[in-house]
Amino acid sequence: MAITHATDATFDQEVSQGLVLTDFWATWCGPCKMIAPVLEEIDAEMGDKVKIVKVDVDENQETASKFGIMSIPTLVLMKDGKPVDKVIGYQPKEALQELVNKHL
Repeated sequence: MAITHATDATFDQEVSQGLVLTDFWATWCGPCKMIAPVLEEIDAEMGDKVKIVKVDVDENQETASKFGIMSIPTLVLMKDGKPVDKVIGYQPKEALQELVNKHL
């Protein structure tokens, strides 16, 4: 499964089914750039278990404010459209896999 980029208009549809790891990020954010390859690895290894959706907070402020995003990267784990977990800041791959596995 490929990583999806959601907008304010498509977000609800993208996260409505199953387990979705949502990455709130911005192009100017250093830790966001560091976590991007980690998310790609998770997508490659766990793609059938979890969908990864990226939301650029500068372009999609409505969705970012709906989730109270104050720091980036913030990763919100959604299950069938509802937030079930959240981590803020860079996370190593193992920590993110553990977060996902906890909700499978």
